[in-house]
Amino acid sequence: MASSLNDVTYNYHQICENIAKAAESVGKSASDIVFLAATKTVDAPTINHAISLGLRYIGENRVQELLEKYDAYDLNHASLQFIGHLQTNKVRQIVGKVDLIQSVDSVKLAKEISRQSEKLGITTDILLEVNIGREENKSGVMPEALYELVDEVREIPHIKVKGLMTIPPICENAQENCKFFTNMHDIFIDIKGKNIDNISMDILSMGMSDDYEEAIKCGASMVRVGSALFGARKYF
Repeated sequence: MASSLNDVTYNYHQICENIAKAAESVGKSASDIVFLAATKTVDAPTINHAISLGLRYIGENRVQELLEKYDAYDLNHASLQFIGHLQTNKVRQIVGKVDLIQSVDSVKLAKEISRQSEKLGITTDILLEVNIGREENKSGVMPEALYELVDEVREIPHIKVKGLMTIPPICENAQENCKFFTNMHDIFIDIKGKNIDNISMDILSMGMSDDYEEAIKCGASMVRVGSALFGARKYF
């Protein structure tokens, strides 16, 4: 983790500046881009410090960690989202606690989110996760199967598709990254143009600590930044 809250403060302002520059380079403004902090392994006081600086979106990867920290987050000033792989048997633990589930890649998972949302009398916003690099070890629907998933999910009540999310392969250079990001943006624009009921393509979530600037230049409207803000992860 970052060695001090001062490091987090510096990193936060640097990332905001980088986001603004990347956005401006493609004719957008910083306000067009959502800066979400990926908070895996980060303690609540550090997260809340970032929120005090102006951070408005946080995302957890693991259900158990989210639950352990839930009561300590400053959720009066930030939106909590789930950005990791989600098992259907854990859906009930986070529905109603998060504002957006970014990692929906199957009809089965979408139906379970719907079922748990109905119990609470709410509609849960979701993103559909796309495996843009077609990697066997990653979750996400394959690009060619996305349109069928969209068609099936749009009929499911108590959920609302707000856009797409992806984690592209690790690339050695920005040019390789942009190939995947641009492909993802093309798919996003294509679905958006179809004006499908219950499908609003408001969010394209892609880009992390090493490549968020490239992602913005290629059309991302949300970036998920962790280690660039909080420092290198410590796993236990």
